[in-house]
This record gives sequence, C-alpha cells and structure tokens, in this order.
Amino acid sequence: MNVLLVEDEARVADFVLRGLRAEGWTVTHAPDGETGLELARQDRFDVIVLDLMLPGLPGQDFCRKLRARRDYTPILILSALDALDERVEGLRIGADDYMVKPFEFDELIARVEALARRSGRFVEAAPETVLSAGAIALDLDTLETTVEGEPLDLTAKEREILKLFLSKPGRVFSRERILNSVWGASEDPLTNIVDVYVGRLRRKLGPQGDKLQTVRGAGYKLRAD
Repeated sequence: MNVLLVEDEARVADFVLRGLRAEGWTVTHAPDGETGLELARQDRFDVIVLDLMLPGLPGQDFCRKLRARRDYTPILILSALDALDERVEGLRIGADDYMVKPFEFDELIARVEALARRSGRFVEAAPETVLSAGAIALDLDTLETTVEGEPLDLTAKEREILKLFLSKPGRVFSRERILNSVWGASEDPLTNIVDVYVGRLRRKLGPQGDKLQTVRGAGYKLRAD
C-alpha cells in the first residue's frame, strides 16, 4: 500500500505516519497542498489522506485540481471541520470519504483499506479465525487463548494486546499504536499503561513471554518463529 499524507500539523502527521508505516505501508508526507499535488503528479498512490486547513493551497482546492487533471486516486479527508455542510462539500468536490479529528486509528486503517479495495488497488487476504505465533494461539471465534495447548486466562485488554501482536508477528508496534488500538484516542498518551499491561502479559505467557520483545526507542514486537 502506497499512501500520500497531506497534513500540515506536525504532531498529527507524525502520529499518522508512524501508525501507517507500522502496518507495513509506504507513506509519503506533504506538509502543504502544493507539495502534495506535485507528489501526486510524480508518483502513483493507492490512497491520499488529506487535511483541509492547509497552508497555501487548501484541501478543497487540492481535491478540485487533482480531479481536474483526471486523477481519480481515492481521497480520504481527515479534518477537524465537523459541520455537516463541510462534510457534504468535501464529498461533492471529489473526496471519497471523510473522517473527523480526533479519530480512532483502527477506523482510519479500515477506511484506507476500504478505499483501496474499492479502487481495485489493494487486495486483502481472507481473515484468519485463529492467530498464532509458535506455541501461542488465539481463537478469534471463542476468544480462547492457549500456550502450548494449555488455556490461558487473560483480561479483555491483555487479550486485545496479544491479538494485535499475533496479527503481525515480527512487526514493531509503537506504544502510541497499542494505546490507540486497545484503549482508544481518549487515553492520555503520556501514561505508562501500555508498559504495565505488556509486562503483565509477559508474565502470564510464562517461558513464551520472552517472545514479547522491547525494541528500544520504537515499541514492542512479538518475535516470529
């Protein structure tokens, strides 16, 4: 997946960039509309994530100019403008979807994937019903977790964290990504709750807990066998 992010607010851009790249996607960032428009001309993107309140060229004009040159790359507007008329206008000028800030990161990922699927640019594998990494397994239908075939008693939050790691063994998940996925955007990003729960999960996994590794300065990953 190749995504163009057009966002001028540094904090939001950094958060989205790290989150999307953690999914294994290629993400190019443009801090303003003119730069984004030029990048869209130079490269082929699967989806464009676009802010509206941009310096220089506003997001609305970005949409109009992109469509005027017959570029129909799917556009997801990600904006703090939440009035109905703003959302309707965004869709009428050429955007394909509209999300309001603040947002849930998992929903952003799902919407980007949906836009790419509709355009035929991204094919997603059929979902698995059992996630596993070596001796650790999680049945998504029954929510039963086992280690070496023995059932493991986990809280809902611990299970959600394990599910995230098992969905992509070997991939590094930032603390922010785990926090947003399991607790939601309303949780204080400065809290150490992620570290506390990862520590608890390690202890419950017993000898298999060594697979849950800290990646200094980046986050955590579940070692793939």
